[in-house]
Amino acid sequence: MENIIKIFIYIHAFFGGVGLITGIASIVVKKGQGNHKLLGKWFSWSMIISSVISLVVARMPNHINTFLFLMGIFTVYMVLAGNRALTFKSPKKTKANWTDKLVSGIMAFSALLMIIFGITGLLKGYFHSILFLIFGLTGLSLTYGDYKLFINTLENRNLWLINHLSRMLGALIASVTAFFVAGMHQDNLWAWITPSILGTAYIIYWIKKTKGKKKLKTA
Repeated sequence: MENIIKIFIYIHAFFGGVGLITGIASIVVKKGQGNHKLLGKWFSWSMIISSVISLVVARMPNHINTFLFLMGIFTVYMVLAGNRALTFKSPKKTKANWTDKLVSGIMAFSALLMIIFGITGLLKGYFHSILFLIFGLTGLSLTYGDYKLFINTLENRNLWLINHLSRMLGALIASVTAFFVAGMHQDNLWAWITPSILGTAYIIYWIKKTKGKKKLKTA
C-alpha cells in the first residue's frame, strides 16, 4: 500500500510542477492570445490532476490529513471557478447554471468546515489552526464573489474577467505554496501565508487595472 501511495505522490508532484511552470508562463505571455489559452489549459488540467490525487492521498492510511484534503478541494475549486467564469464572457449567458452553483456550493461548504476547524483548533491552543481560518475565510469571500457574478453579470460585464483572473491566480498561488512547503520542505506558517500575501497584492493590482477599463470585448 505504501508503495502505491508513493507513486501517487510522485504523480501528484509531477503534475504540480507542470502546473507551476505553465501557470507562471501564462502570466508572462500576452493575455487572450493562443499561447495564453494553451498554457491555461495545461495549467488547469495539471492542477486538477495534481489536486485530485492529493485528495486521495490525504485519505489514505497513515497519510490522513484533513487540512490538505480541504486545500485540495480549495485548489480544484479555484481552477474550475476560474474556467467557469470564462463562460460568462458571452452575452448569451445571462445566468448561472447548475454546474456553476455546484462548484461554488461545494467550496462554500468546505470553507465553513475550515472556519469551524480553525476556531475549534485555536480554542484548543493549536496555533497552526489559524491556517484553517485564513483559507476558510478566503474561500467564503471567493464564493461570495461568485454569487455577485451570478446575479450581476448583465449589469457588470467586467465581473467575469475579475473572477477569472482572481481564481486562476489563486490556483497559481496554491501551486507556489506547494512548491515551498513540499518541494522546499518549509512546512511552517510563513511558507503557507507568504505566497498568499504577495499573490493577493498582485490580484488586487490586476482587479484595479481591469476595473479601470471602460469597455471589455465580449464574444
